[in-house]
Amino acid sequence: MTTTAIAVRGLRKHYGSKTVLDNVDLTVNAGTVTALLGPNGAGKTTTVHILSTLVRPDAGSLTVAGCDVLRDPDGVRAAIGLTGQFSAVDGLLTGEENLVLMARLRHLGARRGAARVAELLEQFDLVEAARKPLATYSGGMRRRLDLAMTLVAAPSVIFLDEPTTGLDPRSRHTMWDIVRDLVAEGTTVLLTTQHLEEADQLADHIAVLDGGRIVADGTPDELKRLVPGGHIRLRFADAAALERAARLLDGSALDNTAANHSAENNAARDNTARDDAGLTLTVPSSGGVGALRAVLDRLDAAHLEVDDLSIHTPDLDDVFFALTGAKTAPGRTDTKGT
Repeated sequence: MTTTAIAVRGLRKHYGSKTVLDNVDLTVNAGTVTALLGPNGAGKTTTVHILSTLVRPDAGSLTVAGCDVLRDPDGVRAAIGLTGQFSAVDGLLTGEENLVLMARLRHLGARRGAARVAELLEQFDLVEAARKPLATYSGGMRRRLDLAMTLVAAPSVIFLDEPTTGLDPRSRHTMWDIVRDLVAEGTTVLLTTQHLEEADQLADHIAVLDGGRIVADGTPDELKRLVPGGHIRLRFADAAALERAARLLDGSALDNTAANHSAENNAARDNTARDDAGLTLTVPSSGGVGALRAVLDRLDAAHLEVDDLSIHTPDLDDVFFALTGAKTAPGRTDTKGT
């Protein structure tokens, strides 16, 4: 059975006259990764701070790992780990000393704490650097140490607030592998990120925040199907086949398809485009199986063969632009200016 690790209902938060969170509902299933996406100021970090008991909400019902955030904050704190946007390691200590300090703060005891520190140093590939000063650590090593400190008490729920900010691509992928391993072991992760690829790679479920409200939620594939831009690209053997297909798959042709072809399955619209040099035809599509079947059935009925076929669906950049008021996607520079 699927169990709920985080449940949020009617969450509200104001700072003076500014509404930061406005009636937010969110459910995170145990052993999964849920990503919060949204432009700067959307309320992502505030949500994490409220759920981790650092900030008190103005209204709402919130439970984390079965504990009520308002009535049992100590129970929540015992069950969670939090890695914030900025590294929380102590630069005056070595990596090992940072972990030992956290083990003592978590009251693990000398023997248990030493065993846990050794385990985490091995898991995060920090054994060789364990007794070196933090000044010698790269950004990726510091971030791995930061996450290791979060895991000292083996929390069942982890909040990762933009955990790969500032990391190079190799270090980012290393962090992704670590998160995947944690989830495979049953850990629940609530992730905020400025990297849309990160959400696409890691998240089982995505909630999009904008203006303090959840404007969409679903799996990455479900969200991509909410926005236009998907298409099927067909390549033909010769110009004659391309010409016949273009006539067959124009908007007026498919308007007359059988009634059992739903709106989703009506793949072609008036924007069907052809490339004579490449012998390709681009047909707008919802990206669903029904849309592909409608196109292929029509071609098959006309005895037209396709040399190559590819399906292109909108990515999370398209989702972000379509569902939020942001002009630029997180982590991307707007080359058109402001």
